[in-house]
Amino acid sequence: MKGILGRKVGMTQLLTEKGEVVPVTVIEAGPCYVTQIKTVESDGYAAIQLGFEQTRQRRLTKGQIGHLKRRGMPREVPLLRVLREVRLRNVEDYHLGQKIMADIFNTHERVDVQGISKGRGFQGGVKRYGFRGGPRTHGQSDRLRAPGASSSGTTPGRLYKGKRMAGHMGNVPVTIANLRVVLVDPERNLLAVRGAVPGPRGGLLLITEARKQG
Repeated sequence: MKGILGRKVGMTQLLTEKGEVVPVTVIEAGPCYVTQIKTVESDGYAAIQLGFEQTRQRRLTKGQIGHLKRRGMPREVPLLRVLREVRLRNVEDYHLGQKIMADIFNTHERVDVQGISKGRGFQGGVKRYGFRGGPRTHGQSDRLRAPGASSSGTTPGRLYKGKRMAGHMGNVPVTIANLRVVLVDPERNLLAVRGAVPGPRGGLLLITEARKQG
């Protein structure tokens, strides 16, 4: 198991050797640094903490600075803005301060990409769930995008939990599984994966080895 943090650059197309046009998402992946190693003996589970995006000291709290400059951390590790954990079984293969680049992945490898979906604000049932809405004729002029009746007044006399209604849409964690890596450019810290990934341009992404290969 392996992983890296990155930022979504945007979508484009690549031409394969067979002449096929492949839609890809370009991700600025890394460089990341291992800022903490957790083991089953000390923490109850095995994981590494990755740091991403160098920042200035005034943008961090004293606690964050102390965490990044504690004993055992190499001096060449910069102050990092984003910290995320990746669950691993082989934590013994990593060491504190290790630099992880985009070449941790190879072309044709399968990855899972997790990000925060685009926020859509408060939306009605038509946009949020694809409801059809009411009829456009027979004198109905103000109920075109209404969801209709929500439940019975007698039994159950209330709404069931999970009822599909208007509400907040988007801005939730989403994982797109089993995307194929098409391009790896470690010199420019770029990864290109086939297909779309969640979030807007510039959104933070966590790229990990696919749980379900194939």
